[in-house]
Amino acid sequence: MLVGYARVSTPDQHLDLQRDALQDVRCERLFTDTASGAKTARPGLTEALKTCRSGDTLVVWKLDRLGRSLPHLVETVRDLVARGIGFKSLQENIDTTTAGGKLIFHLFASLAEFERDLIRERTNAGLSAARARGKRGGRPKGVMDERKQKAALALKHDATCSVAEICQSLGICRNTYYKYVRASESNQGQLGHPGEDNSGAKPKSSSRPPDILTSEAKTA
Repeated sequence: MLVGYARVSTPDQHLDLQRDALQDVRCERLFTDTASGAKTARPGLTEALKTCRSGDTLVVWKLDRLGRSLPHLVETVRDLVARGIGFKSLQENIDTTTAGGKLIFHLFASLAEFERDLIRERTNAGLSAARARGKRGGRPKGVMDERKQKAALALKHDATCSVAEICQSLGICRNTYYKYVRASESNQGQLGHPGEDNSGAKPKSSSRPPDILTSEAKTA
C-alpha cells in the first residue's frame, strides 16, 4: 500500500499541488500537516508512520516535506527501512525499494554523517581556542543584588515569614535566597566579632601572683 504525506508551513499555502501528485501515483491513504518543518510535533506525520506496515511505502512530493534537516530525514527513513517500509520522493525520484534509490539514500546518510562530524570538529576547535585564551565556558555567575540581600536577611529573622514567602515577596528563587544567607555567614566569619581575636586564642594571663607586702616589710 502507498501511504502519502503532504505538508505546508502556513495556512496561506495550499496542499493542492502535493495532493494531486500523490493521488496520481495512487496513494491509498493521505495524511497532511500545516506546520513548519522545524516543529517536532506533526500529528499528520505521526499518523502516517503509524499507518505504514511492513511492505508499504511512504510517499512524499519532495524530500523537505518529510525531514526538518538532512540528519532528521536520514533518521526517519532509516526507521522506515528497519520496519520493512519503503520510502519514495516524487520530485527527487528516490525510491528505497529499488537498488538505485537505496544507493542515493546511502549517499544522503553519508552526507548527514559528514555534516555532524564537521559541526563537532568546529565546536571542539572553538572550545580549544577559547581555553587557550584563558576563557572558560559555562553559565556566568549572577550579580548579587545587595538591596534584595539585605531585605532577605532582615526577613530571615522574622519568625512569621517562611522562606517561600520571603522569596515570593522579593521575586527571587530559593537558591538565590540561600546564596544570600551563605554569603552573609561567610562575611561574618571572615570579619569576626568586635573585641575578639580572630585567631581564636585567648589572651594569656600572668601566672605570677601579685606582690604582697608583709607587715615586717612595711615597718622596715
